[in-house]
Amino acid sequence: MDKFKLYISALALAFIIMFQTSYSQINVPIDKKEFKTSEKSGYKEALSAIKNGDENFENNSSTSSGGYQKALTEYLAANAYNSNNAALNYKIGVCYIFSTEKKKAISFLEKAYSINPHVSFDIKYVMGMAYQRNGMYKEAISNFTDFKNSDYLNEIKKLKLNEDLFNVNAKIKECEAAEKLKEHPTRVFIDNIGPNINSKYSDYAPVISTDETMMIFTSRREGSIGGRIEDGQYFEDLYISYNEGNNRWSPPTNMKTINTEEHDASVGLSPDGSILYTFNGTPNGNLYESKLKGENWSKPKPLNKNINTKYDETSISISSDGKILYFVSDRPKDEFGTPSVGGKDIFVSERTEKGEWGPARNIGKPINTEFNEEGVFIHPDNRTMYFSSMREGTIGGYDIFYSEMDDDGNWGEPVNIGIPINTPEHDVFFIVTGNGRYAYMSSEREGGLGLQDIWRITFLGPEKPMVAGTEDNLIASSNTLIQTVVKQETVEVKKVRLTIMKGTITDADTGNPLESAIEIVDLEKDEVYATLESNASTGKYLISLPSGKNYGITARTEGYLFHSENVDVPAATSYQEIIKDIKLKTINVGATIILSNIFFDFNKSTLRDISKAELDNLVRLLTVDYPKMVIEIGGHTDNVGSLEYNTKLSTNRAKAVVDYLIAHGVAQERLSYKGYAYQQPIDTNDTEEGRQKNRRVEFKVISVK
Repeated sequence: MDKFKLYISALALAFIIMFQTSYSQINVPIDKKEFKTSEKSGYKEALSAIKNGDENFENNSSTSSGGYQKALTEYLAANAYNSNNAALNYKIGVCYIFSTEKKKAISFLEKAYSINPHVSFDIKYVMGMAYQRNGMYKEAISNFTDFKNSDYLNEIKKLKLNEDLFNVNAKIKECEAAEKLKEHPTRVFIDNIGPNINSKYSDYAPVISTDETMMIFTSRREGSIGGRIEDGQYFEDLYISYNEGNNRWSPPTNMKTINTEEHDASVGLSPDGSILYTFNGTPNGNLYESKLKGENWSKPKPLNKNINTKYDETSISISSDGKILYFVSDRPKDEFGTPSVGGKDIFVSERTEKGEWGPARNIGKPINTEFNEEGVFIHPDNRTMYFSSMREGTIGGYDIFYSEMDDDGNWGEPVNIGIPINTPEHDVFFIVTGNGRYAYMSSEREGGLGLQDIWRITFLGPEKPMVAGTEDNLIASSNTLIQTVVKQETVEVKKVRLTIMKGTITDADTGNPLESAIEIVDLEKDEVYATLESNASTGKYLISLPSGKNYGITARTEGYLFHSENVDVPAATSYQEIIKDIKLKTINVGATIILSNIFFDFNKSTLRDISKAELDNLVRLLTVDYPKMVIEIGGHTDNVGSLEYNTKLSTNRAKAVVDYLIAHGVAQERLSYKGYAYQQPIDTNDTEEGRQKNRRVEFKVISVK
């Protein structure tokens, strides 16, 4: 397979530095006479190890650094025979740069330089890389500057190397940017997610459900479907794992129904975890989607021609309402004729009324630049976008940036998420949980278990000041006043304006899980915000509700009465989770349903406009689903006020609902109404919350013909 059709075109191995191939092209021979010593035996074995090491050292590409890892083992064996050879120390140092033990690169390269400052024309450049990878940016700048002032251009011409492989000015700028970011590091914990997920192979590209209960990721571990090996690792397969609590994940399972004998990689997941987006590099780099039905994932299908083209389409992310798709492509222009800004850009497509993805539009500046953008992720709040970019201001390779959308729909200037999240490596595959407190990413940083690992980030937020205690503290018999110093609790890095509502939909009588169609309506605008389905096997559902809207939520299953909920999320509401299990009642005589989204003016029977969606649900039930059903509308109040007053108010409110139904085609003889005042409470009237529940409108099934 053409290496550029591998997932590298989609960043499956984006962590590998794209100029690494230059070092296998630089001939730094190990002189046999210089290498041989008279003090030790094992010369022939050491030469054999060097020969094997050189073969692997030269067997690297822009898609894999596996050759360096194999070469390192051989070179270390040879180094045990003679540790004072400049060329061997140089090569070991290069190998360590592309490993998870980057700190070791410095000592070997420094030793190579001390033995022979001319061991290779690029020794100062390589030393600069080693210092940069280890966060020693001042030392890196010094070495890069020395290389810049050398006669390296003539050496490059002699070796017929690409000058772009040694963009020393860019490296110096990266280190200078890192020095500035180091002054105000992002306060985070970065923890390896552990051996249940990470293996000794490459594990990367995690995607998670909004509530952090499920993770799907890509791995090149042993046990792949095809069992094929490329670049020293198995072909990519997708794996799935579930959160068992306390940041413990279940052993991952190979997603055999999705994986093929080719490369299969994860690139996106819908917020509720029901739609998985994958990448396939054959014949072009294209995006696919697979849907979860019960316990089974459907066979991935390619997205339409507005998304997939003859160019490479890579990462993808969908908004929480399922209406907007963000993705990355290197197409030269969008469907509206607007030229791309440069390299890989982020594009956006909106779902049409027919449910298809419409023409893609380049999202433009300030998000896109003349450099590459990648790894797009739209947070479920629909206002925060995370992505990777090689723009000015990175500290090396791809860095993670974020941008926030204002109330007018404009994206703000992207901000580098900072150190230590960003490193001099390529930093991609960054996703954030619904609560904004945690994030996941893949990286080959120190402390990893394999070639690339998945890490969990905990945002600590700004450091709070130390405060002096006011208590008198007695130590032994001293009466000296001691001021205790208390460190305040940490807070989230940013306030996320998002509500998650989740739960299980079941049969009210049997408790069996139900697959139910769920419709979320923006009551103020009287328009459908999103639609989804509960899982057919478990009945579970998850809804992401950005703040600033009053939502009506309706669950429907054939043969059952619909169920409605109201979730009013003011604009200033920060992250919250609502657990709501829904029990659907079968359509039987005597069954009652609360109409949660019917609202009246205060102390009046005048229906408010935001009641229309709920009333139309009832009209549909009576005119389309069950055109002969007879019902009673019941009005209920709390116990504030007299019985006479509340009876009249509840009766008039019930009548107002009946009048609406009649006006919209329901025969009058099928309807009756009654005011129950506060005589049938469903909660206590001793609290405001209880009284609010008691103020309601219900309908009761009188007959089903």
